[in-house]
Amino acid sequence: MITYSEKERVFKLDTANTSYIIGIVDDENFIGHVYYGKKLKDIDVTYLLKTWEYPFVPSKNNRERCSFYDLFPFEYPTGGMGDYRESCFEVKTASGHFGSMLSYVSHEIINGKPKLEGLPATFGNEDECTTLKIVCEDKYIGMQVELLYTAFNDTDVITRSVKVINTGKEHFYLTKVFSACLDMDRKDFDMVSLNGSWARERHIQRKALGYGIQKVSSFRGESSHQNHPFIALVDRNTTQENGEIYAMNFVYSGNFCAQAEVSQFDYVRMSMGINTQNFCWKLESGESFQAPEVVMVYTDKGFDSMTQNFHRLYKKHLIRGQYKNKKRPVLINNWEATYFDFNTKKLLSIAQEASKLGIEMLVMDDGWFGKRSFDNCALGDWKVNEEKIEGGLKNLVDEVNKLGMKFGIWFEPEMISPDSDLYRAHPDWALAIPGRPGTESRQQFVLDLTRKEVVDCVYEQVASILRSANIEYVKWDMNRQLSNIGSYGLEADRQGEIYHRYVLAVYEMQDRLTKEFPYLLLENCSGGGARFDPGMLYFSPQIWCSDDTDAIERLEIQEGTALIYPLSTMGAHVSDCPNHAVGRVTPFETRGIVALAGTFGYELDVTRIPKEDKDMIPSQIEMYHKYNDLVREGDYYRIASYSQNHQYDCWQIVSEDKTESLVTFVQVMNRANYKSRRIILKGLDEDKKYKVVFTNVKDVEDCVYSGDTLTKAGIFIPNPWGDFKSVLIHITEV
Repeated sequence: MITYSEKERVFKLDTANTSYIIGIVDDENFIGHVYYGKKLKDIDVTYLLKTWEYPFVPSKNNRERCSFYDLFPFEYPTGGMGDYRESCFEVKTASGHFGSMLSYVSHEIINGKPKLEGLPATFGNEDECTTLKIVCEDKYIGMQVELLYTAFNDTDVITRSVKVINTGKEHFYLTKVFSACLDMDRKDFDMVSLNGSWARERHIQRKALGYGIQKVSSFRGESSHQNHPFIALVDRNTTQENGEIYAMNFVYSGNFCAQAEVSQFDYVRMSMGINTQNFCWKLESGESFQAPEVVMVYTDKGFDSMTQNFHRLYKKHLIRGQYKNKKRPVLINNWEATYFDFNTKKLLSIAQEASKLGIEMLVMDDGWFGKRSFDNCALGDWKVNEEKIEGGLKNLVDEVNKLGMKFGIWFEPEMISPDSDLYRAHPDWALAIPGRPGTESRQQFVLDLTRKEVVDCVYEQVASILRSANIEYVKWDMNRQLSNIGSYGLEADRQGEIYHRYVLAVYEMQDRLTKEFPYLLLENCSGGGARFDPGMLYFSPQIWCSDDTDAIERLEIQEGTALIYPLSTMGAHVSDCPNHAVGRVTPFETRGIVALAGTFGYELDVTRIPKEDKDMIPSQIEMYHKYNDLVREGDYYRIASYSQNHQYDCWQIVSEDKTESLVTFVQVMNRANYKSRRIILKGLDEDKKYKVVFTNVKDVEDCVYSGDTLTKAGIFIPNPWGDFKSVLIHITEV
C-alpha cells in the first residue's frame, strides 16, 4: 500500500482505486506533492513537479529562489520565505521573527495506524492500513515536523495529520498548524460546502471556484451550525454517478478553516486545519504539538462514490463501542412534550403509555437538576431536584425499568449559569476577560475547561449521577458558542491556547465517561447540530442532527449530513405538529418514514397526541426493527434532491451483498394534472431478479424485475394525493 523508491526518492501510497505520490527534490530536500488521483502503475512521475522548467530548483537557479517557492507544489507549505500562497504552517520565534522552511530528513513505513495523543482519530490494524511518517526539520529554528499519512485498504481514503516537536533550546510560538494540503493544477472546479444556521444545518452549497481564496470556517469554539469542517472540489460536470471529486473532512470539534485558493499561475491549493483566529501555542524546548486528522477522499465516480467512501471509513474505522454495529433502542424524549414542566408523575405517565406502544427507552431532558425551572439558572449544579423528581432519581429509573424500558438523561456539562451555586462559589471558573463584562448567551457562560480542577469537578458531578441509578443513555448538550476568551488559569502568553485546550478537555471528559461507563449509549448534541463532526463520532455513535424535527426541513438537513456521515449517526425523531420549529403540519406517516433514515425515536407527548397518530406508532416501530439493519449497514445512494428540484426527494439503501434495498420517496409539493413519476434505481446487481413491494401504497401490485431493468428503465411512483406524502419501497432478491 505504501512504497518508497530510493533511487527516485518518491513515495507512493495506494488504495484500491487511487494513488497519492510525494517526491523529494533538490539538494535541500524539498518535499513536493506530485499526484493524487486515479491509481497509477508507475511510481516515478516526478515530471509533474515541473522542476525541469524555469525557475528550476534553487541549486540550479538560486537567483530565483523566491519564484521557485511561489510556484513549487509543496506537500506541506510554510510561510514567510517567499511562497505567497496560503501556507499550512507559521511559527514565531522567541526573538519575534516569522518564517520557516521544511526539509526532508527521514521516513518510516508502519503497518497499521498509530494513535494521535489526546485526539480522536480513525484507527486500523496492520491488515487494514499502512502509515507513512515523513520526518522533516527546520534546523535554523530547532524544529522537527512529522507528516503522517495512512492509506486504508478497504476504502479509497487517505488520512493526514501533523506533529511538531521543539528540538531546540528556546521556546517558539505556533501561530498556524494546518493538517493537510493539496497543490494541483487548476481544473474547472466547483467548491462544495455545507452551510446553514440553527435549525437548518448542513445545507449543500455548490459554487464555481475562482481566483483568490474561497473558504468556510468557524471560530465559535465548535465546528458550528453555520459552516461545516468539510470541503470538496469537484469537476464542473460532476454528478451523483460521475465526475472527479477531491474532498476533505476534519476530525475535530472546534475552530477550523477549510479553503481553496486559485493562484496567479492557475494552480489550486486546497487546505484544512485549526482556524488561526486567536490561535497561538507556546512550545517549550522538548515539547510537541499534535494537530488533528484530516480525512481525504478522491474519486472519479461522483458523489455517490465519495459518500460511500466516507461512510465505509467512519463505520469501520472511527465509530467505537458496543453500539458500533448494533441497533439503537427506540427512545422517547420528553423535551418537546413538556419542556421544563414535568415531575415524576408526568414522566411515568409518558413512559407507561410509550411502553404499551413498543417504545424502548425514556429520556429525561433539561430541567431535572438544581433549581432549573427555566433555561436561566442552575447549569453547573448537577444534583437531582427532588421537588420535581419525587422519591429521587433511582426510584424514577427503577419504575421505568419495571415497564421494560431503558432510561436516559440529559446533561450540559460545559456550561455554567450566573444564577447557580457553582458560579457563586467559583466565578473565576467561567471563561472571561479580566475587567470586561461577560457576554451571556441563553443566560449562561462557558466553563473554563482549560483548568483541571474545573474538569474534575464537573466530571465527578456527572459521573455521580450516572453511578446512582441504572442510566443507559446520555445526551451531552452544548447550547452556546464560546466568547470572552480568557482564562485565569493560563499565563498571558498562553491565552491563545484556550480554544484548542477547551476541545482537548471535552475529548478528555468524554473519553473518561465512555471508559467508566462503557455500556452507555452516548449521543452528542450542540443546540441541535452545531457539533456534528468526526471528532464527536469517535466518542458517540450518534449525534443529534438538528433541533428542527420537521419532516420537510429534515430532507435538506439529512441530505447534507448523509453526504459525509452514515445514516446510523444521525439522531432523527418523530415529533408533534404543528412543528415546534416552523409550525408546519405534516402527515404522521411521513414523519416516521423520514426519521427512519436515522436513529429513529419520538419527541412528543404520547398521552396527548391524536389517536390516529398514536395508533401508527407500533407499526412504525415494527418498520424500524424490520429495516434498521439495512439502513444502518447498507450503501447509501442519492436518487433525487429536493434542494435541487424543489418538488420531491428520493434516496436508496442497498445491502452490501445486493440482495435487499429500501427506497424512500417524499413528495413535498403535489402538482396539478400530473401522472406518476419515474425514478431510476441504483446499486443493484443487474443479473439478479428482485421483488418490488410498495409497502404503504394501495392498489399497486408486487412485481418482479431484473436488476438490469430497475437500474436502467427504473420504476414508476404513483402520484400521491396531497403535499408532504411519502412512499416506501422494499426490494428483495427473488
